[in-house]
Amino acid sequence: MKILVTGAAGYLGSILCEHLLDAGHEVQALDSLYYGVHSLFHLAAHPQFGFTCADARDEAVMAGALKGVDAIIPLAALVGAPACDRDPLFASSVNLDAIRLLLRLRSKEQLVVYPTTNSGYGTQTGEMFCTEETPLEPISLYGRTKVDAEKAVLDAGNSVTLRLATVFGMSPRMRLDLLVNHFTYAALTDRYLVIFEKDFKRNYVHIRDVADGFLHVLSNSKAMNGRPFNLGLDDANLSKQELAEKIQAYVPNFYVHFGEVGSDPDKRNYVVSNERLRQAGFTAKRSLDDGIRELIKGYRMLGRGQFKNI
Repeated sequence: MKILVTGAAGYLGSILCEHLLDAGHEVQALDSLYYGVHSLFHLAAHPQFGFTCADARDEAVMAGALKGVDAIIPLAALVGAPACDRDPLFASSVNLDAIRLLLRLRSKEQLVVYPTTNSGYGTQTGEMFCTEETPLEPISLYGRTKVDAEKAVLDAGNSVTLRLATVFGMSPRMRLDLLVNHFTYAALTDRYLVIFEKDFKRNYVHIRDVADGFLHVLSNSKAMNGRPFNLGLDDANLSKQELAEKIQAYVPNFYVHFGEVGSDPDKRNYVVSNERLRQAGFTAKRSLDDGIRELIKGYRMLGRGQFKNI
């Protein structure tokens, strides 16, 4: 297939493009390089890879980019609650308006595989499993823009959405704000962490399992068409305390303080069922332990911090 990937230079995109090419697809990558990263250099020699430096909100650019493609994976987004709260107009424009533009420009024959977030489940009990039928109750601007965009994508037809768990793992465009990545980084650098609401739970998934999940959808889109699917690791519905203790097993001198006074601005608390995706033939396989070991190895490559004499 010929596939357009927007936001291709991002944390997920730089891994996904690699997996798509390895599977034999042709990839047309589009990214504004907003963060100034060079995460796709390693793909430049591949004959099936092309790149356009542009904004996914540019109608003329998108109209041209869509010509001749079989499927679109729109990753371009301002990701995470803090980033969206810092620039709400930009967040709404990139996360929602750009998706509406894409849906208006694409033909009905072009499949859209859209990644959203399972943070749309909001503040559930942390005990009852959220399925794709669970009402969406996003508690942040980020969550609301992604939930609204998902509805637009599903309403437009010829589409599949993946509700991603909290992603972890190394990437050429690394993100340290994601929970597993952040906790592991703190363990190796600061050696301590203060955690609020230690019993709040969420689901996790390795970044390369996410990429493989997209490949599965592309190969099985007719059977999966028109529905959302939770994509997470079945045995990784963990509280923040359980996650920290798992990392302590690999970094023994990691001190964790569970704060009784104070709160975390991200109050998500839910556990997720990935049964629908399993019935569709895909199961995430890379464990949290695999990811923690990988992150420890990767962080050793960071060297000294730019502003730290250590």
